[in-house]
Formats: sequence, C-alpha cells, structure tokens
Amino acid sequence: MHKPFSRCLQIIVGLLLCSLVSANAQSQQLVTDFKQGPGNGAYAFASTTPKALPELVRPSMVTDTVNIVGHLFMPQSSGKVPAVLLMHGSGGIYDAMLDYWPKLLNAQGIAVFSLDRFGPRGVKSTAEDQSQVPFAADVADAFAALRLLASHPGIDAKRIAIMGFSRGGIASWRTAVERIAAAQQPDGLRFAAHIQAYSAGCVGVFRLIAKPGVFSKAPELWLHGDADDYTPVGPCRDYSQSIADAGTPVVFVDFPGAYHKFDQDDQRHITVRGAQRTVESCPLEVDIDTFITYDMNTHQRLSGDAYQQALKSCSAVGATVQGNKAVRDKAGEATTAFLHKVFGL
Repeated sequence: MHKPFSRCLQIIVGLLLCSLVSANAQSQQLVTDFKQGPGNGAYAFASTTPKALPELVRPSMVTDTVNIVGHLFMPQSSGKVPAVLLMHGSGGIYDAMLDYWPKLLNAQGIAVFSLDRFGPRGVKSTAEDQSQVPFAADVADAFAALRLLASHPGIDAKRIAIMGFSRGGIASWRTAVERIAAAQQPDGLRFAAHIQAYSAGCVGVFRLIAKPGVFSKAPELWLHGDADDYTPVGPCRDYSQSIADAGTPVVFVDFPGAYHKFDQDDQRHITVRGAQRTVESCPLEVDIDTFITYDMNTHQRLSGDAYQQALKSCSAVGATVQGNKAVRDKAGEATTAFLHKVFGL
C-alpha cells in the first residue's frame, strides 16, 4: 500500500523540480549578444566546454556547448564605460561577486559581469573533485563573456578587464597567454588587464613557462594573503615575478594574516577537509608551445612513469578559508587604484 504513495511523492518532487528549473530559466534571458544595450539582470549565453589545454588553441576540436549565466551590473553613467568580468573559484559564484565587488566597481563608473559557470553545468562546487568542470572550460567561458560584453553599446570594448578568484585566477592569467588568446579571439579582441585574487595554478601542471612572448603586455594585478594554505603566496609571488621578467607589467600585493577567499562575507575560520590542492613544492610546469611538461628545478622533460610519479607527489587534500572585511577593503582599494590607471579614469 506504500507504492502508490511513493509514486505520488516522486511525481510531486518531479513537478517541483521542473517548476524551479522553469522559473530559473525564465529569470535568465537567453541572448546571443548585447547589441540592444541591456541593463542590470541575469543573462544566459552560449559557451563551450573544451576538455584540456590543447583544445583551447584548437577551438574547432570542441563540440560540447552550454549556456552559462552572467549577472550584469551597469553603473549610473553616460557614455561608454569600462567593465570587469568576475570569475569565481571552485566553490562557485558567491556573495561578494553579487554584492561587494559590483557595488565597489559601479561606484567607480565601471560595469561588472559576474559569471556563474558551474550552476548551468549542474555543478555546485569542484573543491573536492576538480574534474567535474574542465579548467579549460573556464577560459572558454571568459572569452565568450568578453565577446558578449564587447557588443554592448554602453561598454568600451577596449577597456574590459578580467578578475579571477582562486580557480578563476587561473582563467584570468591564462586569458593573457598570447597563443590561447589568438586562437580564442582571432579578431584581436583582448582583455585590457588581468587581476588574480588568491590565484591557483602558480605551481603544478597549470603553470605555463613564462618566457618572453608567452604573456601579453596587458598589465596584471595579483592579490594574495600570506596565511593562505590553499594556494600559498610564495609560488604566486614567484610566478608573477617570472611573468614580469618576461615583459608584462605586474603589481603584486600581499596581505599579512589573510587566508584564502578573504573577500567572502563569512568571517569564520573554516577548514575544507576534502579540498584538492597542489603542494607548494610541486616542480611541474608546461611549455605552451609544445604542451611538454618539465621539472622546473632540473629542466628535464617528464613523461610516462616519471610524470605520473611527480604528479602524484604534487597532490594534497585539505585547506582553510576565511573572510576578512578589513583585508577585502584593502584589496578593493588596490583594485580600484589599479583600474583607474589602466582605464584612465
């Protein structure tokens, strides 16, 4: 006698889920461009899901498409304004991307476009399983958003910056890689600046050898807490210096005592026990021209068992996150000062 009740319950739950999906779809207008000059709101638009780095430089290989969502915040201003694209990390879109950063940047006359890349793909967080969404897809999403923003009549296409947080930081500095940008945007459209907040990818297989010509000359700002045990500050300071030595203008700002995700509203000290991370001593780096992995200490090429062993030794689990409003405000000041200079405000 429980079967009819169970079946009815399944139908009710199914109808509720369908209604939620329908309501969500209706709240996000699907667009192919911003030529009509839309205002504040959530917009769905097409992107792709490349599986790995080689597919980023050969976009024709990618067949998986998806509609991702961006939240547009336009400032009260006349004429064309600059814009900043915000890219979330492994935890998905979060409070500061929809409140703190849009309010701060709008007050400076800067538009903000905050992407939700995980939700439309049916993923809440990749912290404990980064394979759920390929890292290469983050970069494809960023360029898809750049094209969309550049079509807005109220936005200056030559003054669009990108700001990435944690995993999103990888996407931010990867969009500055000339080979990737040329493949994704053959028409020459580029980000005007790149901002990395507590960026991941400064060590391990995400790190690209920073030789002259690899990165663009667009200026970069790096923001990092020196107490960060998720993406330690040392490797990122070192990597940003390597990028600077190769010819890119770089500003690096560190914040004493600040942990990972210092800009979130939650001020609690939280241990994410299952968070996947790369150890600070990981020696791996990749040549973007050949996709060959090297040991940065010995400069030896790694492949086969040697590569697998090195990869295994680079992996660890567990990290800490903690919001810090005082540090967030300092990061906000550094960001607005940097953007004022880049955008000529």
